[in-house]
Amino acid sequence: MTTTATEPAPRAVSLPRSEVVWTEAEWRAFEQRTRESALRAASEEVAWNRVVRASRRTMRRYTTSFFIVSRFLPRLKRDQVEVIYATVRYPDEVVDTFPLSCDERRQRLNDWRNAYEAALKSNSLMESLRAEVPCFLAGFAEVVRRAGIPPEHYRSFLKAMEMDITPRRFDTMDALIQSYVYGSATVVGYFLAHVYGAERPDDFHRTLKAAQDLGIALQLTNFLRDVGEDQNRDRVYLPRDLLDAEGLTEADARDPAHQEAIVRVVKTMAREADRYYRRAAENLDAFAADSRMAIQACINVYGRLNRRILENERGLGHRESVSLREKWHVLPATKYWKIPLAYILP
Repeated sequence: MTTTATEPAPRAVSLPRSEVVWTEAEWRAFEQRTRESALRAASEEVAWNRVVRASRRTMRRYTTSFFIVSRFLPRLKRDQVEVIYATVRYPDEVVDTFPLSCDERRQRLNDWRNAYEAALKSNSLMESLRAEVPCFLAGFAEVVRRAGIPPEHYRSFLKAMEMDITPRRFDTMDALIQSYVYGSATVVGYFLAHVYGAERPDDFHRTLKAAQDLGIALQLTNFLRDVGEDQNRDRVYLPRDLLDAEGLTEADARDPAHQEAIVRVVKTMAREADRYYRRAAENLDAFAADSRMAIQACINVYGRLNRRILENERGLGHRESVSLREKWHVLPATKYWKIPLAYILP
């Protein structure tokens, strides 16, 4: 009697999972300590500096790449960028990381939105803090006033965050960019463009266009690096038409039979992201001269990550990254000294 050997069924792909950097309790405790410290400050300037230091700690804890490239900004601009980062970080954690129900996520975002409106009505940082506005929102309202950022941009950001509570699908790349990426990334680029400034007043429209292109590129790269993590959150940012072209009505990154097709979609989108990086670089001269080095470093580091995604042969179970050594190679050599100093200082 003979037996026929059967091949074992393909094993499901293990998808990467995001790590919890701070729990919600840790975030709230840190925010409260910072707010109380700022309220004890002898002046608005001292209070501002305390909020900035807390924002810098937040950025340093959550992102290596953006923290490094922002070191090449002059101090006053860097301070504002750090506050912007901390202000977009919390809503992102609410919808991505904190273990909350959908109703709790909506309530957290609604509370945060109301606090933002209260901060806008205040005339100073200290006035916002006394009104019990979270310290990062109080600081961000100061950035809005100082840099002339249209207040509606942050409202658009919060709407995009709310969309992630009950994830939706996007029919095309244009739909993805116009309905979600606009709020999640483009307006953040606009925040930064107002802080970075234009070389000449007549260049500001090009500054906004470059910021838009870079924001879209960064968001697409983040989507493509996190396909597995997003599926763990029941989210799919890969457009339906690209998946349909591969014969995938419902793509499952865990299914080995779907891997090659999904990777082709990912690489198609990575090529589109590369086009946006190049367009942003072409308008780099529109930015104020003292901001260009940081923006170029950002394009270099994240552009390298995007190329790693394009060259990835290890599938969706592998989350691409750019090593610290690689980051050094794409950063301006004359400013290397800033990096260790940024990590040594408290």
